[in-house]
Amino acid sequence: MAKEQKIELKLEGDVKMEEDNTIIIEKKEVKVTDLPGVGPATLEKLEKAGYDNLLAIAVASIGNIVDATGMTDVAARKLIQGARDSMEMGFESGDALLKRRERVQKIRIPAVSVNELLGGGFETGAIVEVFGQYGSSKTQIGHQLAVSCQKDGGTAVYIDTENTFRPERITQMSKALDMDPMEVLKNIKVARAYNSDHQMFLAEKVEELCKRDKNIKVVIVDSLTALFRAEYVGRGTLATRQQKLNRHMRTLAKIADMYNVCILVTNQVMSKPDQFFGDPTEAIGGHIVGHNSTFRIYLRRGKKGTRVAKLIDAPHMPDAEASFLITEDGILDVK
Repeated sequence: MAKEQKIELKLEGDVKMEEDNTIIIEKKEVKVTDLPGVGPATLEKLEKAGYDNLLAIAVASIGNIVDATGMTDVAARKLIQGARDSMEMGFESGDALLKRRERVQKIRIPAVSVNELLGGGFETGAIVEVFGQYGSSKTQIGHQLAVSCQKDGGTAVYIDTENTFRPERITQMSKALDMDPMEVLKNIKVARAYNSDHQMFLAEKVEELCKRDKNIKVVIVDSLTALFRAEYVGRGTLATRQQKLNRHMRTLAKIADMYNVCILVTNQVMSKPDQFFGDPTEAIGGHIVGHNSTFRIYLRRGKKGTRVAKLIDAPHMPDAEASFLITEDGILDVK
């Protein structure tokens, strides 16, 4: 007589049996406390440093985790690897990426020409850099975006480095869109940055705001490089400035991607005296800012009081220009 064998299957997750005897395995949700080496004390340190979810840990460097928790390099490596394994991070097909991009929203402003320039509006999950000389309407676009994002129930965060935020301007733009100015102002969180370290700290605090307020759709940094430019003068400090600026941009890029937020940064320009042909103006921050920005728009004054927005870099849009007007009602198309 054949000996009966018993086979044991070890399955991770909740197992359910359907009426047709089909076995359904529901994958167990992995939490930060399930990762190797995470106890109550380590969890508290991770949360205090902003690593309170699997994605934040998975994309962190070993040095960042060591600094935050005090654990060894080996333990930090295991922690990060555990987070990556639980999220199944790796390559994915193009159609899966296309599906994921369905969450991207387009924030439209009253100037249709500018919206069309960006393929339908200012894109969430991306960094949009607008740069130009003083008076080219950089701050105006920031104010308009803070108001327009609320048409679809969003809210805004405004990091002001040059004391340019004006509630009165928000009131004008709100009335033009038939919105309650006081409600609009309540939905804009404003912070004044006084030096570059303070600016970087505020950018890190934005992540905490995004966790509490799921409606945040726009983060405006006006201006991105003004404080860095004032504090780091001369070629001897250029490397330090660029390193800090790169860290700042990476923080903003992380917020844009993790929380599906549109990051608008305004940028100053400088003149290139060695350029004899064409426009001699160039954005501050060099390749660091350029490579970290998803969309780059150059603003300049046009004829008869108009402004011209030129798209000079975008992942999937051709270079193009759009003209618009700055009016009491906000940013409008040229009639």
